[in-house]
Amino acid sequence: MAEQWTPASWRNKPILQQPTYQDAAALKRVTEQLSVSPPLVFAGEARNLKRSLGQVSHGKGFLLQGGDCAESFAEFHPDNIRDTFRVLLQMAIVLTYGAAVPIVKVGRLAGQFAKPRSADTETIDGVTLDSYRGDMVNGMDFTPESRTPDPERLMRVYNQSASTLNLLRAFAQGGYADLHKVHQWTLGFTANDETGERFNGLADQIGEALAFMAACGLTSEQTPQIRETAFYTSHEALLLEYEQPMVRTDSTTGDLYDTSAHFLWIGDRTRQLDGAHVEFMRGIGNPIGMKVGPSMEGDDLIRLLDTLNPANEAGRLTLIARMGSEKVLDHLPALVRRVKKEGRNVVWVSDPMHGNTIKSTTGYKTRPFDRILSEVKGFFDVHNAEGTHAGGVHFEMTGQDVTECTGGAQAISDTDLGDRYHTHCDPRLNAKQSLELAFLLAEMLKESRSSTTQPIAVGQV
Repeated sequence: MAEQWTPASWRNKPILQQPTYQDAAALKRVTEQLSVSPPLVFAGEARNLKRSLGQVSHGKGFLLQGGDCAESFAEFHPDNIRDTFRVLLQMAIVLTYGAAVPIVKVGRLAGQFAKPRSADTETIDGVTLDSYRGDMVNGMDFTPESRTPDPERLMRVYNQSASTLNLLRAFAQGGYADLHKVHQWTLGFTANDETGERFNGLADQIGEALAFMAACGLTSEQTPQIRETAFYTSHEALLLEYEQPMVRTDSTTGDLYDTSAHFLWIGDRTRQLDGAHVEFMRGIGNPIGMKVGPSMEGDDLIRLLDTLNPANEAGRLTLIARMGSEKVLDHLPALVRRVKKEGRNVVWVSDPMHGNTIKSTTGYKTRPFDRILSEVKGFFDVHNAEGTHAGGVHFEMTGQDVTECTGGAQAISDTDLGDRYHTHCDPRLNAKQSLELAFLLAEMLKESRSSTTQPIAVGQV
């Protein structure tokens, strides 16, 4: 039998990708303060998301999960939150209208402040300091003071996440997401290009449909789905010193939930079966995800599924494939086939970003748009071939007009990257590239759904 789970049982397991705090007393003081702070999300919201993801696992929906590579304290501004939310709304509209499928919207927001690193330290000009692990842990400046892990940052993350969630709820439920305002969602720098014009054409069609519905008596006052939307938050549950004190007992069910976000995931670097992150995640009631890279073996994946979703509950577990455009067709089919053979209920999602990071000729980390698109296409091709459902995309993007990923309709080149390269960690798609991806995804999803919809033969159940 599995060991008894508690929010602290992960402490008995080996753990990777964690900072070393010099002041244990300060860390204890902050985590105690977090443990008595109000929850950021509620168990009922997490259960609603799990139900929606259960529909996705059965081929009746699509997950759109996007946001910052790593949130920062410096870029915290209501306009930045609004613009990212707005682009995700635009993408969801394109997918819903183009592919006629419900879209589950999840942001990498209000908690995505920590990042795994390939090395614990960084050396510049003979000086070695701790690697930057995200604003949750330390600062970017290459100084001993900035790079020293500071537990007080955990509280700052909590406070910024609370403010971000407050604004997101206002946008989602307060009228900003009303479909009558779809024309107002176009960002200024996307309004007049080809993709923006294409979106405006779609918005015109939606306006005509809404006018028809209103004439039939279906208005936003009588139909809440027209004026508001469900929007959820997510982040990688990397820093368990932050996640543990956010665990709360749901008063209606008695189950334990991590109230730092609706959805949490395990990274490809921390998915060890006997590791602390898998141990922590197996016990919380939230819907959870796990990154699946090219090193994953079929037997290991099934053992992880047994641990993380022993009841085989639909919507509980999302597998986020991050293979790279050159490896997706080689590594993904066997894993999809094995999961299908075992009869496991999972949501398969493509992360086309992390396996396609390269260094440009100008020295910047970047991600070519054609490689991102190639991996997504390969992901769909695999699921079409295996008779399974391509359930969503998980990608890093921003509503800002950045130049961090090359290519796309804008034809951003290596020499353009320095114009507006603002990321604190990995390169992100900008608003134009994100919307362009949404139109391409809608076409793939529509083709995928039509190819898997077979007529029922006489006598077939």
